[in-house]
Amino acid sequence: MTVVRTSLRNFFAHKGRMALSAVAVLLSVAFVSGTLVFTDTMNTTFDKLFAASAPDVTVSPKSAGAVDEMPQTGKPETVPASVVGRVRAAEGVKSAEGAVVSTSVTVVDADNKNMGSTNGAPTIAGNWTRNDLRSMEITSGHAPRGPTEVMVDADTAEKHRLEIGDELRTIAVTGDFTAKISGIASFKVTNPGAAVVYFDTATAQRELLGGAGLFTHVWVTADPGVSHDELKKNVASAVDGPYRFQTQKEAADAGREDVSGFLDVMKYAMLGFAGIAFLVGIFLIVNTFSMLVAQRTREIGLMRAIGAGRKQINRSVLIEAVLLGLVGSVLGVGAGVGLAIGLMELMSSVGMELSTQDLTVKWTTPAVGLLLGVVVTVLAAYIPARRAGKVSPMAALRDAGTPADGKAGVVRGITGLVLTGAGAAALYAAARADKAAEGSVFLGAGVVLSLIGFVVVGPLLAGGLVKVISALLLRMFGPVGRMAERNALRNPRRTGATGAALMIGLALVACLAVVGSSMVASATEELDKSVGADFIVQSASADGRPIVPQAQAALEGTPGIAHVTEYKLVEARLTSPDGRTEDEGVIAADPTYATDLRRETVAGDLAAAYGKGAMSVGSDYAGRHGVKVGDTLTVAFKGGKAAELKVAAITSDDTNVDKGAMYTNITTAESYVPAEKMPQSVIMFAKAEEGKESEAYAALKESLAAYPQYKVQNQTDFKQDLKDQVGQLLNIVYGLLALAIIVAVLGVVNTLALSVVERTREIGLMRAIGLSRRQLRRMIRLESVVIAVFGALLGLGLGMGWGTAAQKLLALEGLGVLEIPWPTILTVFVGSAFVGLFAALVPAFRAGRMNVLNAIATE
Repeated sequence: MTVVRTSLRNFFAHKGRMALSAVAVLLSVAFVSGTLVFTDTMNTTFDKLFAASAPDVTVSPKSAGAVDEMPQTGKPETVPASVVGRVRAAEGVKSAEGAVVSTSVTVVDADNKNMGSTNGAPTIAGNWTRNDLRSMEITSGHAPRGPTEVMVDADTAEKHRLEIGDELRTIAVTGDFTAKISGIASFKVTNPGAAVVYFDTATAQRELLGGAGLFTHVWVTADPGVSHDELKKNVASAVDGPYRFQTQKEAADAGREDVSGFLDVMKYAMLGFAGIAFLVGIFLIVNTFSMLVAQRTREIGLMRAIGAGRKQINRSVLIEAVLLGLVGSVLGVGAGVGLAIGLMELMSSVGMELSTQDLTVKWTTPAVGLLLGVVVTVLAAYIPARRAGKVSPMAALRDAGTPADGKAGVVRGITGLVLTGAGAAALYAAARADKAAEGSVFLGAGVVLSLIGFVVVGPLLAGGLVKVISALLLRMFGPVGRMAERNALRNPRRTGATGAALMIGLALVACLAVVGSSMVASATEELDKSVGADFIVQSASADGRPIVPQAQAALEGTPGIAHVTEYKLVEARLTSPDGRTEDEGVIAADPTYATDLRRETVAGDLAAAYGKGAMSVGSDYAGRHGVKVGDTLTVAFKGGKAAELKVAAITSDDTNVDKGAMYTNITTAESYVPAEKMPQSVIMFAKAEEGKESEAYAALKESLAAYPQYKVQNQTDFKQDLKDQVGQLLNIVYGLLALAIIVAVLGVVNTLALSVVERTREIGLMRAIGLSRRQLRRMIRLESVVIAVFGALLGLGLGMGWGTAAQKLLALEGLGVLEIPWPTILTVFVGSAFVGLFAALVPAFRAGRMNVLNAIATE
């Protein structure tokens, strides 16, 4: 109990010095807890939606994908209306109704503005059924009663200010049609963001499926007392054919599985950044306890002199760490819930609706947060605690605050150099690897080893780099600059640990900046080299929306266009001459595609691959199966017949555009695939007439103005779009890494604050012999700048090494240009100096306010 009381007394006596470390724990735990609460809430939202909207049993085509999956044909798979009658006749069926559900539509208002979600959620069109009453209720107007009426969901109506009587145009592969809003229906559960429109059954069948007598699903309701499993069995027995039968739970599970991939990626990515923040926080905690132990050396010596054992001292420090971890973690869990609510509001602002009524805080969330916070804090404090236990009773005779470990040890330096060398060797091996899979292993090992090596060798590097930085930055400030340099060099271990915290975040920033810039530069070079088309037309969103025939007709009728190239991906099963079979996608394109995309051939003539009964294959496929020009492949087209196609060309796969693609003429594919099964083009290319590029560009945009779901781009637009996409992704990553950098800045603040306390008497003496407050504050700011720049140099150098090795691996996938984004690197470097200035504001202010006589009298 004496140890516990002593620990509590020390903890509360130094609560101000512990505050910033507690904030680091709080931020890290908050990020973990917030991520868990946010993703659990999203899971709850989707679970409620799927459970509420699924009928007792669903009958659908066996080949159909998920409800929100967009088929490339533009029309969903269907079942004949006769199936509904057979289902109704099954034992245990209370009711059965045919449903039409399609996501291959675009709905626009009178101003031609897309009513769909901007966050990737689908636009769902269908017929209004009794099953929809499970999840929807009509809150205004009435359900559609004919071909001129449509009903929309309340969220979409509110977002786009739609009212009853407004006209909407629906664009489907079967054609465009207009209808006026007759009603508005509200979700009984949270709608994550999908736009939903309803028509009467006959209109939905005709306009969305292309004819009467077809449905996409059959919704089945059970008689009272009949279980879902029993109903499924009865319906499956009554209906014979290629259909899929799902209970309500199975349908909900399938829907959950469709979104789980996206949710898992988001969850683990955010947890990864939380882990980085924890890692940075470890340095802060180590520094805090190391400095507190150093400042209490005399006190610990006195405790040892009156009988306290090493284990008791060790245990006392660890108890303080447990208290710190508990306080930070409890506050962090609470902050995490607030962070999750903030993320929900942010997602709602970009179109993904998440209700706080679905806020889900599982018991595992606070448990994980508390466990992580306490464990990480205790582990970080272990080394300082051991060091405290080694303080001898004779330390009571020494001045307080004199560290016994001011210089980095020789063993530590050698270990750090060995680890750094091993990391460098692994990175070199990654850069020289012949296969991406093999190289990625070396890259991972190189990143880990070099990071640990730099952390371990940091104190050794501090001695040399700080002198160089000081010579360049501080000497102009005269004696104040020299004192700042000596303060930074006074404890290399402390300076190394503080700089290492900043190093980790900046290393990741530099690495990603190099990789992102190299990807853009490589893709731009590849486009310049291989793309011959003047214009590219594709979906304006990331959903790969197929180009409807009416939009294609408008494109082909544009004046000033020399040719338009269709590009369709047809699923097929290929059997090579060696007898092996693989599922592949064959690109069916117009012969003009050979000039729209200049592909290098390793054998044969690509133009000949567009001849009758011919095709091309990629060099990787040819190598795997020993395929040569003149060989014949059996190509079984999905939804169609098998064809015997002759290999007329083998294209090089040393590219990142259409890598591995196999080409054939559209007419060849159409002779084996029925028209209703033939995919629509997901991208089209156009070439302007000679000298009419500008006029054709403007005309193309005007031709497709009625179809806002597509975008027209020339090569400059396409490159800029690619650059913007990579830039947006990097900005998101930088935003998440900002958490680690904030924690690192707190580390600099804490180091300086504790350093000021440690040097109280020294500061008093300097003030007594003439150092002004202004000079004192400048000295502390310059010391902070040196530490920040030291961390930035390590981080940026390490990150560029990682990024260069990563780019060499990407070169194996066709991204062969290495580009160092010097403006970004220099901006980060200069920014780190300002970070140092900012971090020193409070410690410098507090140092300047010290009473000189009290400071001199401090023991």
